Amino acid sequence: MDERSSLPLPLTKAVVVIGAGTMGCGIAEVAAVAGHRVYLRDNNPAALEKGLALVQRSLDKRVQRGRLDAAVRDAVFERIVPAAADTALHGVGLVIEVIVEDLEAKVAVLSRIEAQLEPEAIIATNTSSLSVTALAGRLARPERVVGMHFFNPATVLPLVEVIAGHSTAPEVTRCITDTARAWGKVPVACSSTPGFIVNRVARPFYGEALRVLQEQGASPVSLDAVLRESGGFKMGPCELMDLIGHDVNFAVTRSVYQGFFDDPRYKPSLVQKALVDAGWLGRKSGRGFFDYREGAAPPVPEEAGDQGVGPAQVRVEGHLGPAAALEDMLRSQEAIEVQHTAGAGLLRVDGLALALSDGRTATERSAVAGEPVVLFDLALDWSQCTRVALAAPLQASAEHLAKAIGLFTLLGKKVTVLADVPGLAVMRTVAMLVNEAADAVYQGVASAEDVDAAMKMGVNYPIGPMAWGRRIGLLHVLTVMQHLARAYGDGRYRPSIWLQRTVHASATVEGISHD
Repeated sequence: MDERSSLPLPLTKAVVVIGAGTMGCGIAEVAAVAGHRVYLRDNNPAALEKGLALVQRSLDKRVQRGRLDAAVRDAVFERIVPAAADTALHGVGLVIEVIVEDLEAKVAVLSRIEAQLEPEAIIATNTSSLSVTALAGRLARPERVVGMHFFNPATVLPLVEVIAGHSTAPEVTRCITDTARAWGKVPVACSSTPGFIVNRVARPFYGEALRVLQEQGASPVSLDAVLRESGGFKMGPCELMDLIGHDVNFAVTRSVYQGFFDDPRYKPSLVQKALVDAGWLGRKSGRGFFDYREGAAPPVPEEAGDQGVGPAQVRVEGHLGPAAALEDMLRSQEAIEVQHTAGAGLLRVDGLALALSDGRTATERSAVAGEPVVLFDLALDWSQCTRVALAAPLQASAEHLAKAIGLFTLLGKKVTVLADVPGLAVMRTVAMLVNEAADAVYQGVASAEDVDAAMKMGVNYPIGPMAWGRRIGLLHVLTVMQHLARAYGDGRYRPSIWLQRTVHASATVEGISHD
């Protein structure tokens, strides 16, 4: 093998982009800005013309914002050549396919162009969910086929998943990784399994929200508010599904579910199916979880501030684990007396018990404790979060809940009361994200570092799930997963072997029993 084959594609090598939609045009612009001659191909002449206009507008905006010189813009645009199916291709080093998510359609298009290429040319597919291995297996040179999954908009988002199929030659993966980096992108390596990294690890963000909605745990607007303002996510799951389109999100979920042979962890939701069946696809149809039609009133999350009663005394019993920062915040309040004693990790507000969710319902937790325990949800950063979610057990009085509301109101937080669902909202979502990421690492899909990078840069999570798990404490995550698994009794919440093994190894080193 020539050593040069492991280097980024030389700028003298041309790139073919098949598909002149938004994503294809974005990729064509990225390659052209990097110096490549780009053949932009589409079977629809009108789509090709529209795509070129899209690239022109994008380049013009860069000039207007001072990010590109006008002369450079003109040179970049000249490097993008509209190419019909019969256009001769010269000096092509890379083909990137960006057409409809249908395996047969992709095979048909790539089989035709493969015959026009030099043997050393690389074929990349931008698929977000189809098997690179299956696609490559239908082509003449499967060792030259790789996944190169960009994120929309390709000109802005830095992440590129580089997916190795079963037959992909290592030098091909290295070349595409180096090429993506030379284009100013951040490549992450993964194997060809359903959903790759991002679309697999992100499933719980949508799936847990849909399950909470199905159990009437919260309204969509309140659920979004809690995940944003307490969990630190840029968008809530309901508004994000509305933005993506429920037809698209539901299709990806079904694809991942079927790809894993109906593993319950990825099971689609009847709540989302109903929206798709009704044609309520989100922003693009005017209605989804929320109403986007002209004149529609903006939804408002539920808040319980007027129900709170300010505490006179708070006792911290033991270590609060992931909520330990609350003790310092409480001590900064002059209006209340704070004590610290040994105990099981509880807060007592004027004698009434509060605790961080551990995956059980508040009602079960209270039964085990022998007293009512109001639960509060996880926060990414207690000092910065602006909202806290609570759940009251059936055993609690109205005064007990009011004391809990008053405590967090005193700390400057808005309070949303959820129904008593296992794991509340943020805790169950984050625990499932950590668990899914851990399984991906355990199964060799990607490294822990690449999983974290992918989730931060691909879907803008505030912190990578593997790092998030260590911040919370992997023992607490495992405990949440075990409680969720027992509560629901299906395989959806089974703890990852990686998570179990890591916690048990820590217990051995520390001489602590985690049974």
